[in-house]
Amino acid sequence: MAAGRFVEMKKRGEKFVVLTAYDAPTARLEAEAGVDIVMIGDSVGTNVLGYASEREVTLDDMAHHIAAVRRGAPGVYLIGDLPFATYESEAQALASAARLAQAGADCVKFEGARPDIVRALKREGYEVCCHIGLESQHQEGKRRQGKTAEAAAKLLADALALDAAGADFLVLELIPRELAAKITERLRAPTIGIGAGADCDAQVLVVHDLAALGTRDFKHNRRYVELGAALRAAVASYARDVREGRFPAEENGFSMEAAELAALEKIIA
Repeated sequence: MAAGRFVEMKKRGEKFVVLTAYDAPTARLEAEAGVDIVMIGDSVGTNVLGYASEREVTLDDMAHHIAAVRRGAPGVYLIGDLPFATYESEAQALASAARLAQAGADCVKFEGARPDIVRALKREGYEVCCHIGLESQHQEGKRRQGKTAEAAAKLLADALALDAAGADFLVLELIPRELAAKITERLRAPTIGIGAGADCDAQVLVVHDLAALGTRDFKHNRRYVELGAALRAAVASYARDVREGRFPAEENGFSMEAAELAALEKIIA
């Protein structure tokens, strides 16, 4: 089982790195940089496809982008999201998982405390990543979760139930670091944190947030490079050069051989 490698890393106390990608060139760069797991999240909807929310993402969308990422990173472990309303029953979850696996996903991810869905997927041989805390598919607004003792206890109970059902990974999003540490300590499955503190077994960020390609920043994010500003400046320079006749320059094109040009002029004269 490929996911077993990450369970062994957890046992040894070794952190691993997860990052989203939605296309082949980005996936290739991430693989070359040493990312352990590439996640094709339903965040593709708001970061790439122009959708208003993750709920608009379809199974076709996910399969298309998983296939692109697989082509860019053929040797990297891939986790693909089951989109909203594609795992309402065990039968539907299995059919949806089959579609993502066919596209190239090694593991399928879904949101919410559904041990029944975990067990159904595991029975058919799928590796499964669960996701609790902030659930963009099911909750209105992106707000911190588990802030009260009662809410935190519920999340811990949910995590334990998913672990007992056989989940291979658990994403913890926007929950207190203390709660994430307790969950991580008690679970067999590795935890993948996003806005959940440093004690998770792995961390994940949206690549567009990391590279500042989006219009928003988040407390849980670190902008490692300002690619958005750099790309905007590059496009503005290109536009000025085109309008003012500086691009293309002579070195950006090619010419016909003199004899061929002379022959063409005779033909079209």
